[in-house]
Amino acid sequence: MKSILTRVALTLPVVWVVVSLVFFLIHLVPGDPIQQMLGEGATAADLDKLRHDIGLDQPLHIQYLHYWRDVLHGDLGRSIRLNDSVVHLISTRYPYTIQLTLAALLIGLALSVPAGVLAAVKRSRWQDHTIGLVSLLGLSIPSFALAPILVLMFSIGLGWLPVSGAGPGGLFAPGGWRYLVLPAMAMGVSLAAILTRMVRTAMLEELNQDYIRTARAKGLSETAVVYRHALPNALVPIVTVVGLQFGALLAGAIVTETIFSWPGLGRLVVSAISSRDYALVQGSLLAIGLTYVLVNLLTDLAYRLVNPKMRG
Repeated sequence: MKSILTRVALTLPVVWVVVSLVFFLIHLVPGDPIQQMLGEGATAADLDKLRHDIGLDQPLHIQYLHYWRDVLHGDLGRSIRLNDSVVHLISTRYPYTIQLTLAALLIGLALSVPAGVLAAVKRSRWQDHTIGLVSLLGLSIPSFALAPILVLMFSIGLGWLPVSGAGPGGLFAPGGWRYLVLPAMAMGVSLAAILTRMVRTAMLEELNQDYIRTARAKGLSETAVVYRHALPNALVPIVTVVGLQFGALLAGAIVTETIFSWPGLGRLVVSAISSRDYALVQGSLLAIGLTYVLVNLLTDLAYRLVNPKMRG
């Protein structure tokens, strides 16, 4: 319990850094952000009014304190382009990004765990070489390059899946899952390639342990040795990798959502950047950053639970 509380306490400075970086983001933008928001045709009165409404006419340290106050109260400002609160916009888009990220994570695990185990069991055989070649190919093709290929194959060529969007009723509507398949595959394939190599390495290490030789000497079947004894222990270090890759998937969702017109947080960030809606950019990046911190905290806690050596 003490170690868990310590880990939670150590996360607080990270949260402070994330919020601070998001605040200073608007001040690092070259030029006058107010001028960029309103355009070249804005009058001086309009510029001064918006600057006062946002609070950019105050000293930097006062702005910083006010930003922290607003964040703690759940107020991330208001979108100028969409004329809506940033919190409401994020809350409507955020579930789509989480659905896409979790689906990509499930695809990555579903492909990598069996492939990694097979490669380890069939070490140096044709199965191992084939899986290694396929995983290398998956690492070499980024999601933004794989996405058009998937669209050409499964949407335009075969007509099995829709090209873009999330459907009229979302994921839980009849047939809504079909809209999720292609973007999730575009993100999940590269993740599967990474995890396959890690699962193979971890399995090879476990299969050479003394307890595996003891299990085989007792007459256990190879299936029981691999899946009941070696695999659970091999997946322990993979927990940390999966947590880190979850954050990478969130970042990759920005590109994937744009390609597939998926109505998630990543697409919202792109549209906010193009329209210079800085309050929306700040709020969206803050949501992504805090999610990354929270996932890493939960991953670390989960690793301590599944690994007895880390308890204490």
